[in-house]
Amino acid sequence: MAYSFSKNQKRAALAACIACAVLLYFYLFQFRAPGGFPANEGISVANGKSLTEISQELQAKHVIRSPFWLVNFIIFLRHERRIVAGEYYFSKPENVFQVAKRLTAGDFEVGQLKTTIPEGDTIFDISDILLKNYPDFDSSKFVLLAKGKEGYLFPDTYKFGTHVMPEKVLETMTANFAKKIGDANVQNALKQFGKPLDQVLTMASILEGEARQMHTRQVVAGILWERIRLGIPLQVDSAFRYINGKTTSQLTKDDLKIDSPYNTYIHAGLPPTPISNPGIDSIMAAVTPIKTDYLYFLTDKNGNMHYAKTLEEHAANVNKYLQ
Repeated sequence: MAYSFSKNQKRAALAACIACAVLLYFYLFQFRAPGGFPANEGISVANGKSLTEISQELQAKHVIRSPFWLVNFIIFLRHERRIVAGEYYFSKPENVFQVAKRLTAGDFEVGQLKTTIPEGDTIFDISDILLKNYPDFDSSKFVLLAKGKEGYLFPDTYKFGTHVMPEKVLETMTANFAKKIGDANVQNALKQFGKPLDQVLTMASILEGEARQMHTRQVVAGILWERIRLGIPLQVDSAFRYINGKTTSQLTKDDLKIDSPYNTYIHAGLPPTPISNPGIDSIMAAVTPIKTDYLYFLTDKNGNMHYAKTLEEHAANVNKYLQ
């Protein structure tokens, strides 16, 4: 049986075909994710920028094809004044409407891989953690670029995506350090204490390895600052982890004689640089020391701290708690 179509039906079919073609065109060339979309990467949306500026930057970063459509979709969503600034992670390419929805909802995609850098880790520790989380991470380049930044890489939990460059890690961690150290309370404490930041960070990095609680860190800080004032070598075992990787229980008498500027048994004063990257508690402990009559301390096998005023008392503590 043959079917015939009226003129109106033909016109409607033609209009539908044209509409489909137009929609297909807009999807392929305007709406869908562009080539080179930064999948598995973090994209920053800065605070204080206009919607037009944000859309142009996202086009330049290959997140969208058309700034025009991103702006209009956001206006359609009635959120043109509610773009949420921050670091957005894209696990896969997304079209312009999906991007618009995420920007207005502040959907940073929390399911991305998290990397936790513990307090007291060195640049070498950080490199190992990153290599474990990201098998293609260039750890050698990271260590090379991080030289001179020990103490200035803030330990925290980060979201780098699944493919991350050493430069990006350093930029993120140093920016976080600047933010934390710029806190008004921290700045006031630093100003009142009066010592240079590099010395404070070096002391804080020692405290990370020598004590665990805020109070004990403050007491130890008081002891160590006083030893520096008196010209007595600090004699801290934590520095050897930076020299040869050994902990207190592994040290030998020969280790104590190693000719290194970081060996605080043979060199008075602070080491030349921080020996790790301290957290904010150790930094605050370094600038709020508790003054006591003690000049010696040790941690027993159960993690308890013991103090002494004289070398004889300290020797007695060593025999009692460490033998």
